[in-house]
Amino acid sequence: MYEQASHALLNEILIELKPEIGNYRLRHFYTRLGANFYAIHSLFFHLYGDRPDFKEQMINLVETLALRYIERAPHLRKSDLMRERDYNWFLSQKWVGMALYCDRFAGDLQGLRAKLHYLQELGVNMLHIMPMLDCPPDNSDGGYAVRNFCKIDPRFGTTEDVEALANSLEKSGMLLVLDVVVNHTSDEHEWAQKARKGEKKFQDYYYIFDDRRIPDEYEKSMPEIFPATSPGNFTWNEEMGKWVMTVFHSYQWDLNYRNPAVLIEMIDIILFWANKGADILRLDAVAFLWKKIGSTCQNEREAHLLLQMMKDCCQVTAPGVLFIAEAIVSPGEVTKYFGDDAINAKECEIAYNATFMSLLWDAVATKNANLLNRGVRSLPVKLERATWLNYVRCHDDIGLGFDDNDAILSGYDPFQHRRFLVDYFTGKFPGSLAKGMPFGENPKTGDARISGSLASLVGLETALENNDAGAIDSSIRTILLLHSMILSFGGIPLLYYGDAIGMLNSLEYLADPSKRDDNRWAHRSHFDWHKAEKRHQTGTVEFRIFSALKKMIALRKEIPAFADFDNRQLLAVDNINLLVFSRTDTQDSRNRVLVVGNFYVEPQPLHVGALKSAGFFQQDSMKDLNSGMYVAAENETIVIPPLSFYWLTD
Repeated sequence: MYEQASHALLNEILIELKPEIGNYRLRHFYTRLGANFYAIHSLFFHLYGDRPDFKEQMINLVETLALRYIERAPHLRKSDLMRERDYNWFLSQKWVGMALYCDRFAGDLQGLRAKLHYLQELGVNMLHIMPMLDCPPDNSDGGYAVRNFCKIDPRFGTTEDVEALANSLEKSGMLLVLDVVVNHTSDEHEWAQKARKGEKKFQDYYYIFDDRRIPDEYEKSMPEIFPATSPGNFTWNEEMGKWVMTVFHSYQWDLNYRNPAVLIEMIDIILFWANKGADILRLDAVAFLWKKIGSTCQNEREAHLLLQMMKDCCQVTAPGVLFIAEAIVSPGEVTKYFGDDAINAKECEIAYNATFMSLLWDAVATKNANLLNRGVRSLPVKLERATWLNYVRCHDDIGLGFDDNDAILSGYDPFQHRRFLVDYFTGKFPGSLAKGMPFGENPKTGDARISGSLASLVGLETALENNDAGAIDSSIRTILLLHSMILSFGGIPLLYYGDAIGMLNSLEYLADPSKRDDNRWAHRSHFDWHKAEKRHQTGTVEFRIFSALKKMIALRKEIPAFADFDNRQLLAVDNINLLVFSRTDTQDSRNRVLVVGNFYVEPQPLHVGALKSAGFFQQDSMKDLNSGMYVAAENETIVIPPLSFYWLTD
């Protein structure tokens, strides 16, 4: 968009840029800068227009974008151009991701390159490596307390190793996902160290106060994230003699985005990793970016404006790079992190579908799809050029973030139902075989979340201990059922390392003083390569899970209807134990798939009347793509085996 005031400023900025910038051919850069500058200027002015150094900061921003573009490698610029032409490339059904810890999966980055065959064998082509940046060993928060944003922890390797891995992945048609922690730094970061020494410039990078007056005002409305291990939101720093905002842990200082220098620094860091070969950047804790007295300091409008700024700037320098919003918030809030508009107000192309994840776990515990059906129907509509990241497990705890009203309409008291789910997955509920652990228990509110590996949560650990063949079979069926849902729902499925071979909880973390108070490490264990070898031994648990997932993933990639173009329709059926939805190929509406999941422990009938009105079962039978068998309707009814799924097509 051309707007005279902003473009007059742009002309002034281009004249004042560092002379060396003019020595490079920057045709594509200037084209993109011109196309995005009105939005960039408008956002920057809204956030910082009342500052006397506004123009100076704008010059710094444009210089940052130009310098990062100059260093961007030719093959990455070529990729940018290809993705600009095919801007919906990431909505394809061919993408299947896996999240893993580099050190726990393969030792280091070189070891990870040597282990890529495991991912390729399974069919994974999008690799999300959990944070690897330099952190204090004893206060790392699993890699999220960053001491140096541009340095890899030496235990993992070097930035050159990241580039080598990115090149290997690119040659194999795989994507690289890296984390950027945008909300806070370690208290050992250079900025924090300079702040502690009294440098006002860097004290302004954080929320730092002389006394408790302002912190106490914030505390009136701010919730506690980790009440058991890190109560409150501020920490006294003896060296400065001041209070610092520390929302997550006392050693993580929240960045102050009211200072434009902080935003420019973070954009520079984002582009640094884009230039190292990242295809997708996961922006951590984006809901917390803007703090405001009298609010929860989450999901503020300014946080969205900051993300729009980051996206607009990235589109100038590295437009082929996507953002994932790590925003584990209420269903009504999460879609806002896609942005208000796919062109003029885009934020992140991808967001975690935490609500769908929690609804799936509810179905596992209740053995029905009652709340699941209602919750899926209530999921907010996303942008066309955006997609969900669907997952069963991840590195984090399981939060029970379904909508309270959906729970009420399903016949549950929300608080009591969440209490039941925590009890069920921690094995306290009669008959439960789950071996999870409560996480983040808040004695004031009674809230809690859940830790544990997928296999242990669905009862496989207990079943193996009891040598109960029936329970083992049910656990494996549940694992496959859950994955069938995320593979077919619409979005990018994200598997978690270890789940494809049924890895159980590990208590090794209890021996590490820096981890023993965080039971999420029970499902962040070292990958068991000896166990992984059993995936090739017919009849083993590992073989049964791995081979079935491998087949499902391969099938998904061949089904155009599983691409994510808002082509899912939830079908109402008269059996609350079933989730039923259709997927339609937008290029050829004749190519449709009927997805059916049975969450009950016994076979369930499904009347085909409702299906016929939706265009299915026009003949007597349909083919299940997964098994290759035909499913016939008898007396207008098909039978869905216990804890199983169908992908049906004509």
